[in-house]
Amino acid sequence: MSPAVPARPGRSRATVRRARSRAAVLLPLLVALPLAACSGTSDPGPDATTAPAPAPLEPVLAEIAGGSALDIGFAVAPERLDEPEYREIVDKHASLVVAENVMKWETTEAADDEWDFAEGDRLAEYARSTGKKLYGHTLVWHSQLPAWVKALDADAMQEAMEDHVRTQAEHFRGQVFAWDVVNEAVDEDGSRRSDSPFQATLGDDYIADAFEVAHEADPDAQLCYNDYDIEGVNAKSDGVYALVEDLLARDVPIDCLGIQGHLTAGKLPDDLQENIQRFVDLGLTVRITELDIRVESPASDEALAQQAEDYASVATACLAVEGCLGLTVWGVTDRYSWIPMWFEGFGDALLWDADYEPKPAFDALVEAVGKGRPGRTG
Repeated sequence: MSPAVPARPGRSRATVRRARSRAAVLLPLLVALPLAACSGTSDPGPDATTAPAPAPLEPVLAEIAGGSALDIGFAVAPERLDEPEYREIVDKHASLVVAENVMKWETTEAADDEWDFAEGDRLAEYARSTGKKLYGHTLVWHSQLPAWVKALDADAMQEAMEDHVRTQAEHFRGQVFAWDVVNEAVDEDGSRRSDSPFQATLGDDYIADAFEVAHEADPDAQLCYNDYDIEGVNAKSDGVYALVEDLLARDVPIDCLGIQGHLTAGKLPDDLQENIQRFVDLGLTVRITELDIRVESPASDEALAQQAEDYASVATACLAVEGCLGLTVWGVTDRYSWIPMWFEGFGDALLWDADYEPKPAFDALVEAVGKGRPGRTG
């Protein structure tokens, strides 16, 4: 879901404008510092040296969000942790990491009963060594699914699905604190997704079966259903609501809902908070699991300002509901975002641009999460 795109050489015009703007603010302050030092009554003498002014400190997003009991996550490609700028951001700002691709079925079991957890293990070790939560994505999904699974008959597919869920959940038991057990099983009209091989071959019950097996394999993990285009109250989110309500009524072990949040700037639903609340009222916790907010490329200052406002609005809506526990951005830098390859004419969807410069959206998100939940103290 997050294919790499070529690095962009040089600095974008928007980046240069932001750098000039920051310089315009910082330069008078830096000039004023030595003047202020000379205005004192004592003379330090000709041999005294003036210490350079410390560089402004970038706020640490995870620490700020921690005061709101909100997990701040990033979707991570483990191999890019070898890139210093990439790793520095994740090290500094994430309290949670999720694999962009390396825990999906096509990677972990490309051939029947041939398992490859190497890159997933690498991310798990990174999370463990840095004290971050590890979120599992995903066990059952119709996309990025090996051809051999699609070709199975009902009995063989049921066995393969249960074996895949069980083996992967057991492998990461004690490391992954929550799983997207089933991903994107509902269509835009609220019905079950007809183009899913699992739906077409196994019928409605495969979802409950997947949750049951995941719970048996890792009783301590939180188990989530995850989907896109369910940010507002609409036909699809109504269908998801009916699905999870039915699972709960049948005592299927489902704990949480993932609202992905692949959004377009300026088109954020105005009932996001209401929608989060209704799922929490069912007894679930909710997480924003895959947030990115795309703008038309090349990004204008106005578009970036709208994007910043929307990032803040998503965080504010989540923070307003006690059971909304996390916000994960789907990627680290625009350099590697999946958006331009899937949405023609759009991009620049993340908090850091292609040159690893923080965007207005970063500052807006820091401010929003810093306010915390209503009534928070300290």
